[in-house]
Amino acid sequence: MDIHQLKTFVTVAREGSITRASDLLFLSQPAVSAHIKAMEDTLGILLFDRTPKGMVLTHGGHRLLVKAEDVLCSHQQFLSEATQIKGILSGKLRLGVGGHASSEALGRLLCSLSEEYPEVEVVLKHSSSLDIVSGIKAGNLDAGFYNEAGQPSGALSFIEINRFALYLAAPIEMIDPALPLNWDRLADLPWICPASSTCCGQAAEALFQAHGIRPKRIISIDSEAVTRTLIAGGVGVGLLHESVAREAKAKGDVELICETDNPVRVLFACLSGRTEERLLCEVNSIVSRETSI
Repeated sequence: MDIHQLKTFVTVAREGSITRASDLLFLSQPAVSAHIKAMEDTLGILLFDRTPKGMVLTHGGHRLLVKAEDVLCSHQQFLSEATQIKGILSGKLRLGVGGHASSEALGRLLCSLSEEYPEVEVVLKHSSSLDIVSGIKAGNLDAGFYNEAGQPSGALSFIEINRFALYLAAPIEMIDPALPLNWDRLADLPWICPASSTCCGQAAEALFQAHGIRPKRIISIDSEAVTRTLIAGGVGVGLLHESVAREAKAKGDVELICETDNPVRVLFACLSGRTEERLLCEVNSIVSRETSI
């Protein structure tokens, strides 16, 4: 049994899915399944129940998950200690990046790392905010920039980079902005929404719950540029980031109906239990320093 098999076990346990685990681990699904089978054969116990809804930990699997997480944490600390003994900050930083709001902060971080710690290798993975958080928790990412529309996970230590508002936008003349909002009427209209793994998707779900509605038709679009085009074209209503919403409004393409109650925060995060590792400590210091400029 090796460290890679343990990482696979932990990732499948967290995700409850071979498919999602293979995406996060950059492994084929057969490879992930082979890791789990090899562990079960070596240990002589069943770690998961295979169900139509996914991979469910057995009682023994639950007990071993805690130990596996401890081993992975100790392994990372071992590598970090070896780096400190060498006296040179080096190693690989696996960094998740979501959306465009963090582009400037990412650029400053990469420039600073290149100048101050040229031995550090940075590997970028562009993904959704949900996948970045999952990757950090599973140990497949060391840290990441992502958009948070709700409350950050308690397992994460984070730095707020920026924040921006979200606006519900509608085609011109579809809704009279001078009248009180009729949410039941809005529910009858098509909503253009990205996946729930995005900040706009999370904010849309929060609006539905807050006002007790569920749109009769939801058009799933993962591109904000396409969302703006569809709204301007009269297809339906949807959420836009503040900068895009104001630009579209100024050009007369859309009508802004309302601003959502909570802004979206752009966060840089890593696991709380890893903040003392030298590489992450230095990276957090750089992000904090550049954010305050």
